[in-house]
Order: sequence, then C-alpha cells, then structure tokens
Amino acid sequence: MAELNNKVAIVTGGAKGIGQAITKELAKNGVKVVINYNSSKGTAEKLTTDLKAEGREVYAVQADVSKIEDSQKLVEEAVQQFGRIDIVVNNAGITRDSTFKKLNEEDWRKVIDVNLNSVYNTISAALPHLLESDAGRIINISSIIGQAGGFGQTNYAAAKAGMIGYTKSLALELAKSNVTVNAICPGFIDTEMVREIPENVREKIIAKIPARRLGNPDEIARGVVFLCKDGEYITGQQLNINGGLYM
Repeated sequence: MAELNNKVAIVTGGAKGIGQAITKELAKNGVKVVINYNSSKGTAEKLTTDLKAEGREVYAVQADVSKIEDSQKLVEEAVQQFGRIDIVVNNAGITRDSTFKKLNEEDWRKVIDVNLNSVYNTISAALPHLLESDAGRIINISSIIGQAGGFGQTNYAAAKAGMIGYTKSLALELAKSNVTVNAICPGFIDTEMVREIPENVREKIIAKIPARRLGNPDEIARGVVFLCKDGEYITGQQLNINGGLYM
C-alpha cells in the first residue's frame, strides 16, 4: 500500500465532471492536486477555493494539453508549486460525434488531439519526475467506447482505444522503474456529457446496463485512488467501471 499523503498529482481536465470527482477524492486522501483546465476558469477557481477552505492543497493551472508547449508549462508549474510529481491522471477529453460519412477532418483531428495526443504531451513532460517518485502512477481515463465502439463515434473510439494500447506498451517499459500505468474505462457516467444525450436514448442505454443505472463520477474517482494506493502490483490493465455493460 502506497502512502498518498503529500504525494503530488496532476489531473488533466480536473475541474469538471469525472475530473472534478477525481480531484476531490485525491485531495481527500491527502494528495496535493494540480487541477488542469482549459476553458473552465470559473469552475476551476471555485473548486480550488472550496478545496482550500477544507484544508486541501490544490493549485489550478490553465493549459490546453492538446498542445505540447502547454503541457510542458503545466508540468513546470506543478513542480514549481509542489516540488515533485508522483501521479498523472490523463482525463482531458471531448466528443465531436458524427457518423463517419459526415465526420469532417477538423472534428476528427480535434478529438484525437485532446483525447489521445494530450496523453503523449503530458507524460513526455512529466516522466522524468515520475521516475524519481517512489511510487509513480499513470492513470489514463479511457472509455467503454474504446473497447466496444460507439455509433457515430469513430473519432472518440479511436482515441480511447489508442489510450488502451498506449497504456499496455508504456506499462511494459516502466515496470522495472516502479511506475505503474493503467487505464480506467468508465461506462455511461452521470456527467454533463451524458446528460446531453436525449432522454429517450439515455433510457434505452440504461435499460441495457445490468446494474440498471448510470455510474457516478465518485465511483470512477475511487477507482483512481485504489490504483494509486493499492495498485503497486497492477500495471498494464483496464479497470472497467461500467455496471456490467461490457465484460
């Protein structure tokens, strides 16, 4: 079991939705959290203020992690603020759904850049610091869509599947260095993104889930803490938190 108190984590897309839940759960467990956001300045500032009022050590950094220069700045600010990096949670993600016949190049590239290329960008900058940690953790928030596909989501599915392949390969490379690399693959989680799905479609999705409900962002966050705290012998794996929808 790794002691999380005073460890330092970067959570990309850490101000909203699943990312916010991860930020809160890590902070509750004594982790110093760098909350990365791109355009959600107000939400990030409020989250930072609220957590500091609870005595948590958090710091918000604006960075578009689809750009390598921004990712390098994010890592530099994290080290300047807290002196080290032990955990990176690659959570930043967007959707631009469309059937492939109608999918334009811009929406293809944007989803790949934000969901997949950002993982390269952040880890390439953070890896030297993770290698210095006594319990380095890389956790990539993939998706059930990367495992099973999704209608109108070729771009999103490709990016999320790419995260899984990346996770396995990097886990092989870093196992000897005491850095674990894992993916969490959420199913349909009760977030703003899922609430945008038309209600009749959402009801059909829920009917197919053996647990008969959407997941909660906190359930994903607890999976992250599990891998950080108790996952020293778990690497290269996919932790499926999906209510049994994909097995």
